[in-house]
Amino acid sequence: MTVSANLYGRFAERFEPTAVCLQLPDGRNIDYAELDRQTARYAHALVALGVKPGDRVAAQVDKSPEAVYLYLATLRAGAAFLPMNTAYQSGEVSHLLGDARPTVFVVRPAAAEPARALATAAGVPRMVTLGDAGDGELPALAAAQTSEFATIVRQESDLAAILYTSGTTGKPKGAMLTHGNLHAGVSVLHRFWRFQPGDVLLHVLPIFHIHGLFVALHCALWNASAMWFEPRFDAKRVLQLLPRSTVFMGVPTNYVRLLTEAGLDADACRGMRLFISGSAPLLPDTFQRFQSRTGHTILERYGMTEGGMFASNPYEGGRRCGTVGQPLPGVSLRVADEHDRPVPPGTIGSIQVKGANVFAGYWQLPEKTAEEHTADGYFRTGDLGVFSDDGYLGIVGRSKDLIITGGLNVYPKEIEEIIDALPGVAESAVIGLPHADFGEAVTAVIVPAAGAQPDAGAIIAGVKAALAGFKVPKAVHFVAELPRNTMGKVQKNLLRQQFGA
Repeated sequence: MTVSANLYGRFAERFEPTAVCLQLPDGRNIDYAELDRQTARYAHALVALGVKPGDRVAAQVDKSPEAVYLYLATLRAGAAFLPMNTAYQSGEVSHLLGDARPTVFVVRPAAAEPARALATAAGVPRMVTLGDAGDGELPALAAAQTSEFATIVRQESDLAAILYTSGTTGKPKGAMLTHGNLHAGVSVLHRFWRFQPGDVLLHVLPIFHIHGLFVALHCALWNASAMWFEPRFDAKRVLQLLPRSTVFMGVPTNYVRLLTEAGLDADACRGMRLFISGSAPLLPDTFQRFQSRTGHTILERYGMTEGGMFASNPYEGGRRCGTVGQPLPGVSLRVADEHDRPVPPGTIGSIQVKGANVFAGYWQLPEKTAEEHTADGYFRTGDLGVFSDDGYLGIVGRSKDLIITGGLNVYPKEIEEIIDALPGVAESAVIGLPHADFGEAVTAVIVPAAGAQPDAGAIIAGVKAALAGFKVPKAVHFVAELPRNTMGKVQKNLLRQQFGA
């Protein structure tokens, strides 16, 4: 008998049929038995649309129970899921369709006409609609199907999903994630973060990204937990649901906004077991204020599209502000020099990872895949980091954000930490801009604190008092807010474009 590695089958073995899975804002509850029936209907619908094992199913849809059915049905049918950011415009969608060549493209009803033209141009055979209210062509087709489906047998190495990187430099690349990759990721996180019977996840993240899809949703499914399945983050709504939840996963912006709510205190969090933050660095001020207000210490972790989670602060023990903890079980993580040799603690280098969760490569880019891996099989993340003496990892920044001024390396994070601690500063981003003499000039972009009017001269003096002269910004710009992507990461490429002009 062939043992299947299909991730859906592994989830289904752990489901509690009568347990609630999705708790919706309109008061409806969907249990695990209903989840299984609906994913069967959607899998039949995909097969009826021509989807075969190994095909791709692309989706640019809003968060909804039906979007979850679609994702899980794609796994059941043996196909690979390709979620698209709902903010992507026609040029971005066109690139992904042309590159991945899906058999089916699922879109919001309001976007049907322009999407049809893009699908036709890319040679996509079928396009169907799916609305956030359960409306559209795909739900109608699924409703006519039987509620039993024999989940397709898959191997560990078979493709389960393609997630495209954000493409801040060049065209987005499709990271291929296998059933084995995703199983390794969720099984480790479930144990490491101590998921337990009775846990209730407050799910406010989008599900086109690894954080909401492969970390939050997967952990809940693996635990057969109930989820408050919210269409988006709303601070007041979260505050209402916290007393009835045990786990919350968010991005730093979520925590900043929660801290503006007067009702956020220890009592509001009385049932909470774990607050997790990721996708972007958490400011020390946010970390400390949240701890003071709620009595909870946020757990920061580190990962990326190309493999899920690589490191985490501990569940028990010291969760250190400014670090992402230690490598997760099963992940080999090193900080290396330009020759791929590990460097000693306290030395900044490139973060490299290897493990069962690390992706299978970039879709149709074997040369790029080889280029991003070392001779001994480590993936070069593109991030710069430093280990403490006792093995905690600090993220210094992206290698592409490294500033080389006058031949000397400058790591933006070091300067940002100094600036963020100065009076009148809410947050900052440090970038390098072209300079005739130095090659690049260190430049600070600052968001003032509410009601404050910090002075550029005082900012420069504050950095000069703390760091070497070559690290001191040569220019300071003030902005109302920093540009961020949907997961809260500062888009320094946009700042370079704006101020480099």
